Order: sequence, then structure tokens, then C-alpha cells
Amino acid sequence: MSLFVSKKSLNTWLTEYAVSHQNHTNKSIHNICVPVIFLTIVALIMAISPILMAVIAAGVLFFYLRLSVPLFLAMAAFIALCAGFVYATNWHWGVWVGIFVLAWIGQFVGHKIEGAKPSFFEDLQFLLIGPAWVAMNFIKK
Repeated sequence: MSLFVSKKSLNTWLTEYAVSHQNHTNKSIHNICVPVIFLTIVALIMAISPILMAVIAAGVLFFYLRLSVPLFLAMAAFIALCAGFVYATNWHWGVWVGIFVLAWIGQFVGHKIEGAKPSFFEDLQFLLIGPAWVAMNFIKK
């Protein structure tokens, strides 16, 4: 199965993801670290090639579109904001790697507090669901 194709509904994905994200501290950490990790990935791919970033973004957005139009719109806007921020800051790729590592450390600290392993250990598609989970929580508020 392709990373960008899902047979599950958005509600199923979010429900499964929420199982290992019940603790308030872990949720708060994820609400910060997941978008930061997403931003750093955008930055690092853009450092390789903006065209490659566009191709990957299209695949990611296709995944989100198949799950939900509001999610697709939210993530398209977030990807655009990330790309704009990366372009405006023009930081060296090493800065992005450092931020990426720190954000992942935060994620694992959150899961240690939660007492549950990260969802992506079971299915790599959860790497795309984490940002969706944050986005949908933001949309609900």
C-alpha cells in the first residue's frame, strides 16, 4: 500500500491516533512538536529542491483530500505557510536539522509521559495523521 493512499476514514484514523494521545501533557507537546516537525520537513525538502517539495506536497495533499475536504484545505494552507516561512527565513539546513531533532525529542518525551509508543511504529501513515490530528483539533476550536 502506498503511503499516500488510505482505505480508512478520517474518523477511524483520528480515533486510532487518539488512543496513544490521551495525556494532557502529551497532547500539548504534540500540538507544538508535530507542526514544528512538519515545518522542518518542508524546509529540508525545499533545501534539496523546491520542485521535489511540490511533488511531495501534491501526494500528501491527495492523501488528505481523500480523507476530508476541510482537512485538505487546512493542510494546503499550512503547507503554504510553512513554505513561505522557510523562504522568508532562509535558514541554513543545519538549523532545520537541529529543530527537527529537538522536536522529535519532545515527541518521545510526550510518549514517555503517556506511557504509549508512537502510533507510527504500527503504521507509517500515522506520520501523516499526526498533522491531521493537530489540524482537526485546531479546526474544532
